[in-house]
Amino acid sequence: MTRILTRTDLLELLNPSECVEVLRKGFAASVQSALPGRRVRTDLPFPGTATALLPGLLPGTDAYTVKVNAKFPGAVPSLRGVVCLYSGTDGELLALIDSATITAWRTGLAAALATDLIARPADDGGHTVGVIGAGAQAELTVRGLRTLRSWDRLVVHDTDARRAAAFAERHGGTVASTPVEVAAAADAVVLATWAREPLLHAADLSPGQHLTTLGADEPGKQEIAPEVLVSARLIVDDAALVAAHGALANAGLPASSAAASLGEVIRGEAPARSHGREITVYAPVGLPWQDLALSWLAFQRAEATETGAAVDFLS
Repeated sequence: MTRILTRTDLLELLNPSECVEVLRKGFAASVQSALPGRRVRTDLPFPGTATALLPGLLPGTDAYTVKVNAKFPGAVPSLRGVVCLYSGTDGELLALIDSATITAWRTGLAAALATDLIARPADDGGHTVGVIGAGAQAELTVRGLRTLRSWDRLVVHDTDARRAAAFAERHGGTVASTPVEVAAAADAVVLATWAREPLLHAADLSPGQHLTTLGADEPGKQEIAPEVLVSARLIVDDAALVAAHGALANAGLPASSAAASLGEVIRGEAPARSHGREITVYAPVGLPWQDLALSWLAFQRAEATETGAAVDFLS
């Protein structure tokens, strides 16, 4: 039997704190895998669209995922598709899962984990979190970050003023009129946009500031200027993939520009930052095993609670 898990099902099955811990364990364990991360992406013959195939494997999990996404920036949600969860024992199709929810949760919560680990501790004094791009991924980042640390103030900007206002109201924040205004106010800034020109430059940043940039995950997308990536301490999820598809590729920089991976930071193999005044950046591209980690958690919960429709595709 195959479980069909919709967005509503997933919101019942998952919670941010447990997902953050699953992702933390995944980053710590991913070094054990001899299989590199893989992303197969192609443009579609429609304005601004693309489709991607992302297979996911994780040591210790007897299953694998294949995620097929279509990205339409003008749609709501802008990312649509399905995660197929297969048994690693006999190839049984265990579940078909809404990929928009899984992707938003794994991207946003991995960003929350990284931001908490890399940004200066919140108890250093007054702390402000900034958000540029008030979409689903930033929503999950803020929700996840709230389970990890506290802050005094939240500042948010979006090209859609109404969306920014709604985000600020949900999270007790205030609205900024520009990305630069967010950077001027915040100790840690989360960027989650479709930008193709840098929103922040070196002159906009302050000593000790941290940036998490989620939007530069495909060719042509940029949220922060190349000089920031060169001068800051850069942490990534996978240096080879970020140099092929992400922020480094879009800035024309090699994989060696990254100081460390998040997995190395979590395992204690590399420091998150060298000193308190260092500017740091987390620039992930998103790893397929993250889809597996959350899909497997959701599937196990669904099996235990009989959540979601069950279909026999072989009948």
